[in-house]
Amino acid sequence: MASIHKEVALDARADDVWDAIRDFGAVHRRVAPGFLLDAKLDGDARIVTFSNGTVAREVLVSCGDARKRLVYAVVSERVKQHSASIQIIPDGERSRMIWITDVLPNEIAPYIDAQMELGAAAIQKTFARTAA
Repeated sequence: MASIHKEVALDARADDVWDAIRDFGAVHRRVAPGFLLDAKLDGDARIVTFSNGTVAREVLVSCGDARKRLVYAVVSERVKQHSASIQIIPDGERSRMIWITDVLPNEIAPYIDAQMELGAAAIQKTFARTAA
């Protein structure tokens, strides 16, 4: 199983970033606008539309305020396994985001890695504006 790790420095306080991340249905507005075009809640899942036209169903697995950690899984016919976690770590007036995705088949890992890079850049841009 491929495991993709991203550690992203954010120019915003951890509590502010976490407030947006935990707002599961507003990820397209509060976390990664431009990278994500839309998100609609459907029970314990959200249906997200990416800027490249891909649509994915992401099921909320857990959301814990104490550790500022959210876990979700993608349900798809194309992907055998896809689970991801995002954790926000305080760093003074800034924060760090640890984003880990485990995926099968391994062959899809380069695509997921590239998408996570685009997503991380959008998230950095969002929270740079917040801090400004």
